[in-house]
Amino acid sequence: MAVAASPSLREPRLEGGRLFWLEQRPAEQGRTTLLLRAREGPPLELTAGRNLRSRVHDYGGGCYAVAGPTVVFIDDGDRQLWRLDLATETGAGDEAAPPAPAQRLTAPADPPQLRAFADGLIDQPRQRWIGVMEQDGRDLLVSVPLTGGEPQLLHLPADFIGYAVLSPSGSHLAWVEWQQPCMPWERSQLWLGGFDKEGQLVEVRRLAGSAAGETEAISVFQPLWAGADLVVANDRSGWWNLERLAQAETLAAEAEPHWQPLLPMAAEFAMPQWVYGMRTTVWDGRQLLAAACRNGCWDLGRLVPDPTDEAPMHWQSLELPFNDWAALDAEAGRLVALAAAPDRGQGLLELETGSGRWQHRPADVDPQEPKAISLPQELWFDGHGGLPTQAWYYPPAGGSHPDAPLLVKGHSGPTAMARTGLSLAIQYWTSRGWGVVDVNYGGSTGFGRAYRERLLGQWGVVDVADCIAAARSLVAGGQASVERIAMEGGSAAGFTVLAALGYDDTIRAGSCRYPVTDLAALAGGDHRFEARYFDGLIGPWPAARATYEARSPLQQAERIRRPVILFHGLLDRVVPPEQSERLALALGEQGVPVQLHLFPDEGHGFRNGAVQQQVLEATEAFFRHHFQLEAVRSAQPQPERRRGNDRPRERMGSEDFPQGEHP
Repeated sequence: MAVAASPSLREPRLEGGRLFWLEQRPAEQGRTTLLLRAREGPPLELTAGRNLRSRVHDYGGGCYAVAGPTVVFIDDGDRQLWRLDLATETGAGDEAAPPAPAQRLTAPADPPQLRAFADGLIDQPRQRWIGVMEQDGRDLLVSVPLTGGEPQLLHLPADFIGYAVLSPSGSHLAWVEWQQPCMPWERSQLWLGGFDKEGQLVEVRRLAGSAAGETEAISVFQPLWAGADLVVANDRSGWWNLERLAQAETLAAEAEPHWQPLLPMAAEFAMPQWVYGMRTTVWDGRQLLAAACRNGCWDLGRLVPDPTDEAPMHWQSLELPFNDWAALDAEAGRLVALAAAPDRGQGLLELETGSGRWQHRPADVDPQEPKAISLPQELWFDGHGGLPTQAWYYPPAGGSHPDAPLLVKGHSGPTAMARTGLSLAIQYWTSRGWGVVDVNYGGSTGFGRAYRERLLGQWGVVDVADCIAAARSLVAGGQASVERIAMEGGSAAGFTVLAALGYDDTIRAGSCRYPVTDLAALAGGDHRFEARYFDGLIGPWPAARATYEARSPLQQAERIRRPVILFHGLLDRVVPPEQSERLALALGEQGVPVQLHLFPDEGHGFRNGAVQQQVLEATEAFFRHHFQLEAVRSAQPQPERRRGNDRPRERMGSEDFPQGEHP
């Protein structure tokens, strides 16, 4: 139930009184489908048998758009745009009627991976879809007629583009651009253009943000139209705070934009833009509502005008029992969001913003009794350089004690954050007697730009030192055993696990999903979105080659002497599976206990519930074996070998497989 049964909810939207959302279903091999619920009716699956997915930048997001009776979505079967026409007679209080059969809008490319679509909106006055098309190694802003046809170029950015929003009158379009070597949360720009009579963009200009080479580092997030005003999160103050450009539709082409900070505060109204479709601020037709993060906790509130204060707005928190918010949308006094709490799993929250009435529908039923849930405790400790660093500590069932095994978790990214919503995967460990510490190491978001920039040039140093310091602080406090500290993570966090294993003897075993093991190979790789990410995290390539090699687990494999279990998908285009294969070979040859599990049908991030279950059980069995812990509850003594595409190719070395069968 921790990983294989519960669907993941994504991208809720309100349109015409109806609620739309995506469900990724592990039990259906990770298939993602679109659902609709009218105000009083049961959910209706609109895309049965289809898998909705965007592959732009490989991370995707933003795979459907809706306006009035029209839905446009991206079908992963052919990677094209499809249109659904909903029953127009369905009202907000009625049950939703099944739609007409879907119609394909764009012709498949040959081969299909030549182009990808994402992050679209429906331009109703001009009867077209507007969104991002990635083709020939660059992003394009294009339009596609709702009757079907070839994509038409609207704007050619210098590099990356997305998050386009149409003004209420339909006369203007705002969007975000960024360029290598910067990631969008490092430096990005807000752009605005108007439409001429033929629907082409004119008078295109930059309104905010910064680009590489400019003096000040500024990033922007999620432009939003609040009536005729344009609102965006801008971190020029050191925090992603909201700013407003009044009457942006009527701004003269030669006029200088005057941005007004709405609510200066030490809080973040944004997230790192790894995927499309992220929203933290909404306009419900009368007011601005937003999710704000302070010290790693999210709060939902409204911005209330206050002309007597120094700022034009003040924050009014909405008293709701949730502290993990994402994917907000609003319409006509109604808000929807993904909400979770330490004792409640993620679900769809619907709120009447006027009356305050709300309803939360969890993605699945929590199998635990409330008293059995391990609640996160805020942990502050001295991290790298003695700087205050934050983590969330989950005590083991029965309480902390000096002999308790400890699992250290690092989030992926590395630009992301440890969140506080109920995680059954964490409860899996605490229910088996483990403490878990989820570390917001230097570089994490949610604590301001200065905290985020601690990792500049220091990836593999600051993150490692902070994770080790978190573990040591718990050992010093008598809450964990110094001899039973394990660490797990995926992608960038997998790199941190391996770097920590080579740092000293604090971490006694590691588990890595699709980890980065060879920094130099990725620096010269072809994954466009992150092609220059390492310039900021490590140093410019190839000038800093020596630093890359000094921090690469593969080049420094002799430092790793503790057991490691590795998991990788053979379809991974972000981190090639050869990275794990080569590391497993090197560790096995030097006698380190190592297991490698390869999954033929998985990419970067496992979607199949059977695979996720196998990874969790294999990791727990691996740690239990090497820490000489007795089996607890339903933990299996060894990972099950599955048939067909779910069966991994296993590679073991040292005591796990003395003959050292290698990839």
